[in-house]
Amino acid sequence: MSLGNSVGLSFFHSLLKSQLETKTLKSPLLIFRQLLQSNLNPSDFTFSLLIKASASSSSVSYSLKPKLEANQIHTHLLKSGIIQLVYIKTALLNLYVNLGCIKNARFLLEDMPDRDVVAWNALISGYSKNGYDFFAFNLFIEMVREGFRPQATTLVGLVPSCGRLELVFQGKSIHGFGVKAGLDRDSKVKNVLTSMYAKCGDLEGAEILFEEMVEKSVVSWNTMIGAYGQKGLFDEAMVVFKKMRGQDVEANSVTIMSLLSANADHEAIHCFVIKTGIVNDASVITSLVCVYARSGDSESAELLHKSLPQENLVSLTAIISSYAEKGNVDMVVACFAQSRRLDTELDAVAMVSILHGVKNPAYFDIGLAFHGYGTKTGLCIHDLVANGLISLYSKFNDIEAVFSLFSEMQEKPLTSWNSIISGCVQAGRAGDAMELFCQMKMYGHHPDAITIATLLSGCSQLGYLQFGKKLHSFVLRNNLEVEDFIGTALIDMYIKCGSIELAERVFKSTKEPCLATWNTIITGYGICGFENKALSLYAELRERGLKPDKITFLGVLSACIHGGSVDEGRRYFQIMTEEFGMAPSLQHCASMVALLSRAGFFEEALLFIRNMDFDPDSAVWGALISACCIHQEVKLGEYLAKKLYLLDHRNGGLYVLMSNLYASKGMWDDVVRVRQMMKDTGGDGCSGASLIELTSFKEVDNNS
Repeated sequence: MSLGNSVGLSFFHSLLKSQLETKTLKSPLLIFRQLLQSNLNPSDFTFSLLIKASASSSSVSYSLKPKLEANQIHTHLLKSGIIQLVYIKTALLNLYVNLGCIKNARFLLEDMPDRDVVAWNALISGYSKNGYDFFAFNLFIEMVREGFRPQATTLVGLVPSCGRLELVFQGKSIHGFGVKAGLDRDSKVKNVLTSMYAKCGDLEGAEILFEEMVEKSVVSWNTMIGAYGQKGLFDEAMVVFKKMRGQDVEANSVTIMSLLSANADHEAIHCFVIKTGIVNDASVITSLVCVYARSGDSESAELLHKSLPQENLVSLTAIISSYAEKGNVDMVVACFAQSRRLDTELDAVAMVSILHGVKNPAYFDIGLAFHGYGTKTGLCIHDLVANGLISLYSKFNDIEAVFSLFSEMQEKPLTSWNSIISGCVQAGRAGDAMELFCQMKMYGHHPDAITIATLLSGCSQLGYLQFGKKLHSFVLRNNLEVEDFIGTALIDMYIKCGSIELAERVFKSTKEPCLATWNTIITGYGICGFENKALSLYAELRERGLKPDKITFLGVLSACIHGGSVDEGRRYFQIMTEEFGMAPSLQHCASMVALLSRAGFFEEALLFIRNMDFDPDSAVWGALISACCIHQEVKLGEYLAKKLYLLDHRNGGLYVLMSNLYASKGMWDDVVRVRQMMKDTGGDGCSGASLIELTSFKEVDNNS
């Protein structure tokens, strides 16, 4: 090689080193192409720098090109023959691993005649990082069988793959191997083992390993803080953090992220990072943005996002999700426009957040626009996005679009079946939901708790008591947890199907009923006329230390209405507003009006309406008119009907109530007049339907 040639290579080597240090978004392959255009022959050192720079730039790039560029580098290596060098092939293997190209990495390892421990470590670590946990463990066994001696770095790359309950036995086996080989004394090995035990739920094991460490680095402290955080033990995480500060160990960005994941006070942590200067770290800012967004403080999240040296999709997604959760679609669109200016594409998580945020019919067109965006960018092929679209169209009763989306899915996992079954139930098409359930079973899917709870809701709609009983039997046979939402759904189904005794039996068999379960049974007793039982359960709920919510008081007031207990109803309404400081909703007000007016206290009911903090709706006026029917108060009923007519003249219930009121007084001409008015508006009152339950239970009876 000539001197000029050597100097030329040095120049390009400097450029690649600079690229490696600055981690710019510019492709290192462009520098390499310029080198080739200068008629220079790249050396093995050139390729080593090129591969390292490519690995560095791909970690900060949003481009879809890194995998293609890695293949091009591979091609150049094959042409030059430099790929035969073990350390070059190992570096390329590591690049493929970082890009998630596991098959390419495996091919390279198998093609190495003189593979070393470093190459084995790279692929084991790659399997572990990319979620191929069993492959990582099996490759480790293969490595040992071929006579290679694992190092501490081998275990550091392997142990994280055992951080779930299914692989705890393998994790303990690796721990035993490390003890036998003397590798467990390495601080990095101890750290990953501590983390592994914590993730598998063995906090005691994690604590023992942590206490055994003679010298605890910041990584060790972070591991323990994260371990407590994962289990929701915030106080313990803070104790470890204070001990760490007491031993003069400086916190780093990982410490802050671990504390935030442990639900620490994000405002206090924010102050701490400003004081210590860690606030300049992009990962810390991103974590704070996510926490502020999750807590509903979208404005603070956006201000922090703007302070990022380089805006990223993670923080922007958190802000979009925050606005979407509030239903602020205008701000969602503004953030989306911002992401387009950054030349970044939304991911599946952001897309689903947006779709869930479209709740108002006025924004349905925006939902359609994002559906188009998802189709254009290929996001719609993700099950997560497809399920989000199914939920979107279900909310607005476009069930045909729901079926079309579902039929287009190439693979239909259980979550997709659950989405379409739920969509049918939401749209009032519980019969279709039952048919889909049978199809799901035919495709070999085993229903989970969400499937069962959704179907029970469908049974409640249709009054399918026998089908509901079969679902209950399925739950018991398959040892599904009859707590929280399944238990609540069962109780609700039995109540709405008219079997309060079975609802009561399910409630009594629930070990620790949640508030929603209490609310359901209290409301059920009230609807079925068991006022005393409903009020007794409320008293028991308070004795157990549970705090009632607005739904609890709706159930209690409903019981008082059905039992005619005016004084009790007044008292509970006072408890709700004064003792618990809850502002009554329109539903609570309608319940109070119904309670007072049904007992004949019309003046008090009208005074209650006048003192309301908001304008009465059709439910409030309807409750009063219904009481007029009971007490044959025609003049008051006619006055109230005018009020309700102005609110909603197409409300069929208004005409039915007035027809019943006139009929109660024998005013048949007025009955005919009201019914004619109802027909003129295009309504037919509240149509009823008779249902006969004809259902095959063979699919439900099958345990598999």
